Amino acid sequence: MRPADGAGVIAPQTAPLTAPQTAPQAAPRIARQAGPQAGPSPTGTGSAPGTFGELLQGATAHEQLDFLVTLPIDRGATAVFTAGPERAGVSVFPAHKHRARHLAELMLSEYGFGGGGHLHLRGELPEGKGLASSSADLTATARAVARALGLQAGPETVEHFLRRIEPTDGVMYPGIVSYYHREVRLRERIGTLPPLTIVGVEEGGVVDTIEFNRRPKDFSRAERLEYEDLLARVTHAVRGGDLRAVGEVATRSAVMNERLRPKRLLRQMIAISRDVDALGVAVAHSGTALGVLIARSDPEYTRKASEARDRAARLAGAATLYHSCRQPAS
Repeated sequence: MRPADGAGVIAPQTAPLTAPQTAPQAAPRIARQAGPQAGPSPTGTGSAPGTFGELLQGATAHEQLDFLVTLPIDRGATAVFTAGPERAGVSVFPAHKHRARHLAELMLSEYGFGGGGHLHLRGELPEGKGLASSSADLTATARAVARALGLQAGPETVEHFLRRIEPTDGVMYPGIVSYYHREVRLRERIGTLPPLTIVGVEEGGVVDTIEFNRRPKDFSRAERLEYEDLLARVTHAVRGGDLRAVGEVATRSAVMNERLRPKRLLRQMIAISRDVDALGVAVAHSGTALGVLIARSDPEYTRKASEARDRAARLAGAATLYHSCRQPAS
């Protein structure tokens, strides 16, 4: 059993993880495929997953950089872009998706397309909760625009364009990654996990996650050293398929984040996880979502998921089941 407050669940053992050498590079070129579709209005479609908050979010002691570790889920965003050589500018639906429109216009300009187009976005993620709805929108948009132009945009190319729009969290890369979100730069591809269910709740309200992630966090050196240790642990745990250790790291990260963005339901959600013998709790560090992690392979999965959902719904008024995804949408 883990203590209800999440403190002390992980004793420091592993040496801090040295950052991989992933210095920014020149913008990668988009690979041209067969060319735009025939006809006056070539159309491209793209999609991208969200992430249920983060398994870990903090800052390194050595590079002095903020980072996060993603938890991709099977809900996300889909974009359909129809290019119009005769159009001036890009229209977008829903109309408030200004960043996605700006991204589409930026790509059209950079790749020499003389017209505009229409962008249609569909999403399964609530906005302003910390589930990467904006990052999913933008990644899906980049893929859709590229395909409408007869191009293929890989993760590095998508990253290059998003860096000019806003901080983002690595959903353009497959699997779980550690990511320098303020720099919009991959730290390391970590791997994938056996399937997880997240019994999620949210505390209400909307958070400007972009603004939150732009603000310096003023971590102490002791906090940064602990975050480096947690990063080493979660990297080792993901690669070893150790779901229990992943849950412990996520819980500790949630507790450490209370100084920056307190969550009124965190202690109760940790208690639910402990009582049903789940893996731990993951949170949206910059948002309002919290979730209990349960392994789909657990022999008592049905009981644990049902009990956790019932208790979480009583606590927050509603609970939603999310599921991890091993491969991203594209």
